[in-house]
Amino acid sequence: MIVLLGVLVVVLGFATRRNPLLVVGAAGIVTGLLGGLSPQRVLAAFGTGFASSRTVTIFVITLPVIGLLERYGLQEQARRLIARFGALTTGRFLALYLLLRQLTAALGIKDVLGHAQTVRPLAAPMAEGAAERRHGPLTDRTREKIRSFAASADNVGLFFGEDVFLAVGSILLITGFVNTSYHTHLEPLSLALWAIPTALCALAVHGWRLLRLDRELALTTAGTTRETVEGAVK
Repeated sequence: MIVLLGVLVVVLGFATRRNPLLVVGAAGIVTGLLGGLSPQRVLAAFGTGFASSRTVTIFVITLPVIGLLERYGLQEQARRLIARFGALTTGRFLALYLLLRQLTAALGIKDVLGHAQTVRPLAAPMAEGAAERRHGPLTDRTREKIRSFAASADNVGLFFGEDVFLAVGSILLITGFVNTSYHTHLEPLSLALWAIPTALCALAVHGWRLLRLDRELALTTAGTTRETVEGAVK
């Protein structure tokens, strides 16, 4: 059981807001040493894991491309595009993004959308543009709130949508573990079908929260405007 102290390292590292890469690396080293591995074998395990999952480092290529696009006006163009759709509010736009994210994840196309390639350069600026068109200039606090809701739409859509896809890693892991450990025959399709009601509930609950964001923005903007007017009168 002492090997589980590596989990404690992860909990303490995230609780104290340390660098996630350093926390996970330290937890791996602690777990390996407590498990009786030599430093050479721990290092070899890190190397094997990195070599077998090189696709994780694909962000090294995508991030410079997104940075160049943002430098040359990608976010400004996104705000101008959303300004052409008068009926599309911030909440409605994010609800549509949630639906799109969940559908693509359910079809196994989970890498098309995401935080780095879609939320930061496109979805969040478009949501802010919709709010600016309806409520005028936004405060920094309001912008951060809209960005957090944009990120949550991506997280919820991906998390609950990918389980509907029967070839996702989590489904295969569950079926493999259950079939091997309990000598049963659990089909991935069965798990995927049972994930559909949960995905629909997540879509309804978080979609309602996103639509309610429009009312919250209206109240926040009205309060800010009132305070500004009262300050100017005084």
